[in-house]
Amino acid sequence: METRELTVVAGSFVGFQLLFSVASPRLSFAITPGYGRLPPNKLTEWNSRLVSTVHALIVGLFCLYILWFDDAVNANPVWGDPNLVKLNVAITCGYLLYDLVLLACNWSTMGDSFFVCHHLAALYAYGYVLTRGVLPYFANFRLISELSTPFVNQRWFFEALKYPRSHRMVVLNGVAMAVVFFVVRIAVMPSYWASVFATFGTPEFERLGSGAQVAWITSCIALDILNTVWMYKIARGCYKAEKPARADEKHANNHTD
Repeated sequence: METRELTVVAGSFVGFQLLFSVASPRLSFAITPGYGRLPPNKLTEWNSRLVSTVHALIVGLFCLYILWFDDAVNANPVWGDPNLVKLNVAITCGYLLYDLVLLACNWSTMGDSFFVCHHLAALYAYGYVLTRGVLPYFANFRLISELSTPFVNQRWFFEALKYPRSHRMVVLNGVAMAVVFFVVRIAVMPSYWASVFATFGTPEFERLGSGAQVAWITSCIALDILNTVWMYKIARGCYKAEKPARADEKHANNHTD
């Protein structure tokens, strides 16, 4: 790993920690008085999710920029110029390390084995990007999934502030969360894997070596399994939230009749 990438990883780790411990409490107090009424364990998760949202917006938008404007990466997805992608991946690695430390320190209230598996699989694969500069297109493409994170976090913020599930903002965010999560994590799977399979047997793929090949494919499979599980949970949650609304509507119609 070059000095620049190592510096970005370390700087991101420290920056996200400062955002968690200093900036988030002050900003949250200014935005909503409900923040100060939360119990300590929810304050910790609130700050964690605010950091998560900031990270997701940074790397998600940077990812789109690279996909749209970085011709070198798009022309050669396996060995294209990885400079911008490595910068984006380094930011993400710093965030993942920060989040793993946070989870370890607050395991009793925030521990989640799915998140740990997700973070470790991502770090395993991204390590090859940072150390060897390989697979820049595919590494960057994976970061599209972060665009769903702000909606997931906003759902938790509404629940923490005790917004009723029937509230207009809660409903709109829930719909947006389900749609965006599906689009950036599930619907893109066929396109992503078609691009992966297209590299099989090519000189670029053979040049990777078995280590990078295994890290790439296994981490992608693991991440897609996790995303599918999370999509199922979101869909089930939407269905459960919709059932009371349908019951209320039916009840109202019966009385009207």
